[in-house]
Amino acid sequence: MGVKAFIRETLAGWGVPESWVVYVANIVLIAGIALLSIGANYVAKKIVLQLITRFVNSNRYRWDDYLLERKVFHKLSHLVPAVVIYYASFLFPDYQAVIVKGVALYILVVSLLVVNAFLNALNDIYATFEISKARPIRGYIQVAKIILFVIGGILLISSLIGRSPLILLSGIGALSAVVMLVFKDSILGLVAGVQLTSNDMVRVGDWIEMPKYGADGDVLDISLNTVKVQNWDKTITTIPTYALISDSFKNWRGMTISGGRRIMRAVYIDTNSIVMCSPEMIARFRNIQLLEDYILSKEQEVQRYNEEHNVNRAITVNGRALTNIGTFRAYMERYVKHHPKIHRGMTCMVRQLQPTEKGLPLEIYAFTNDIDWAVYENVQADIFDHLYAVAPEFGLRIFQNPSGADLQRGMELSAVQSRTGTPARAVGAMDSGDA
Repeated sequence: MGVKAFIRETLAGWGVPESWVVYVANIVLIAGIALLSIGANYVAKKIVLQLITRFVNSNRYRWDDYLLERKVFHKLSHLVPAVVIYYASFLFPDYQAVIVKGVALYILVVSLLVVNAFLNALNDIYATFEISKARPIRGYIQVAKIILFVIGGILLISSLIGRSPLILLSGIGALSAVVMLVFKDSILGLVAGVQLTSNDMVRVGDWIEMPKYGADGDVLDISLNTVKVQNWDKTITTIPTYALISDSFKNWRGMTISGGRRIMRAVYIDTNSIVMCSPEMIARFRNIQLLEDYILSKEQEVQRYNEEHNVNRAITVNGRALTNIGTFRAYMERYVKHHPKIHRGMTCMVRQLQPTEKGLPLEIYAFTNDIDWAVYENVQADIFDHLYAVAPEFGLRIFQNPSGADLQRGMELSAVQSRTGTPARAVGAMDSGDA
């Protein structure tokens, strides 16, 4: 005797009118199936899921924690009531086909959600490995999701209309141009992601510069369609992935790997202060520790040259002589090379650049041995603080455009000169206490 026949006989024995027996029996069956589904769902979530959670939290493995965080097991538990309804569908032979189709659609949707959560967990697990920064798979995961949901959507539609999925696929083939237009960014992003990964052009954590998009900071995420960059002002710039292939950008990873950060800054010298070194200046320079060897070797070199060529030194333009600018350049180079924060294994020099309207540039080209931004700026400032302060010791003036105070002082000197008839130079001397 079947369950349905048993319920009908029981209801008839209880005196239920025969015209109502079928309806009441169906209601009882539906209620029983609903209670059984609720009970199965309770067992799956409150007992089985709790046991799985305890096991995951108690073991020493980390990968299963991500499955738990992405709720893979939680979404999987939604299949239990559907299985109960599926196996109870034979109790309603007139509606069995509809019930089976509805359950199949529900199972398909839940399965898509489970696989989606699993792919998210897979990406999280992969991100724990160091190789994930050089070879991110987020773009591939997103491509897999697109394919997954497209196939799932085709299966859902084909089940609803009762036609073969191949018919829908042939229709999509005919609309390939529309599909390519809709998924243009995704297709370009996929191709760009493959090129970025295979050529190791950018990684998560790299510092990149892309002025066209206002990006200057660390790469936070590389996905199928976008690359997120956190700028130094903590704002987030989103760049299309394919833009990193079609446009140029600067990646500072090489600097990070090398361990040295470049200093390339110039000191501008007022050309009016450049002179030949007098004996008094040379004597003073000998007392500078960093220049002792330089002055000695240069004096010998200059003297030897002048003697070999019978140079008449009665006139300073004849032959060779030391200059204050050359001596200062030698001091700059030695000072930079002796600085404890300058990288010993990289280029370190002081070079003279093309003179400009701002004076003669003496440029330091060197690398710090610490790439930290704050340390780099402190080292650079420390070096130039010292050089600006010692330039007057070499009889040199640092170039600076006249300020308001300079103009005011010039006007005051001119006014005093016009009143007293005293030359401006003498007025300046009296103001400085030399008179």
